Amino acid sequence: MALVTPLSAEHDLETKKLAEFFNETLGFCPNSVLTMQRRPAISKAFINLNKAVMANEGRVTSALKRMIAWVSSNSTGCRYCQAHAIRAAERYGAEQEQLDNIWDYRTHAAFSEAERAALDFSLAASQVPNAVNAEIKERLYQHWDEGEIVEMLGVISLFGYLNRWNDSMGTNIEEGAVESGNQYLGKHGFEVGKHDGSQY
Repeated sequence: MALVTPLSAEHDLETKKLAEFFNETLGFCPNSVLTMQRRPAISKAFINLNKAVMANEGRVTSALKRMIAWVSSNSTGCRYCQAHAIRAAERYGAEQEQLDNIWDYRTHAAFSEAERAALDFSLAASQVPNAVNAEIKERLYQHWDEGEIVEMLGVISLFGYLNRWNDSMGTNIEEGAVESGNQYLGKHGFEVGKHDGSQY
């Protein structure tokens, strides 16, 4: 059981309406949002921020944004967010070869140099202490404009919040996300861990 029990999707109708966004991205309303709605101002602000961050205004695709989220979540160790990010990348059309080889993005031929620069940025920005440096900046500017870099950092920062929320909360991973996690991440040791509902 999670640290705090998720509420019914009917608890706050404004949150429920906004959360329809997740039916597209994940196929369900995440338990994290159902928990946040104990303070509806938080759940509503979070969903609106999520929608703004995930809007595409440049060449950073929806699939790449979710892979950026996966790298960030992998670096912090949040299994809940890893499973959600890889599921959303799949639903937004990431290439099968990329999904199957996300762990090897630095060397696998399925990833372009522009994607590698973005994913390395995610890894560096998610570390504590922060590892973004002049080399990361130079590589980003070879492939992306400043607006696109802002979009990427929006994703990384959003998942910084989510990684803290879900790993501290021990949020139970929904069945669909578990399936995606096992399918794409299982060969590298993905397991539900504290997110199976039995630790707290």
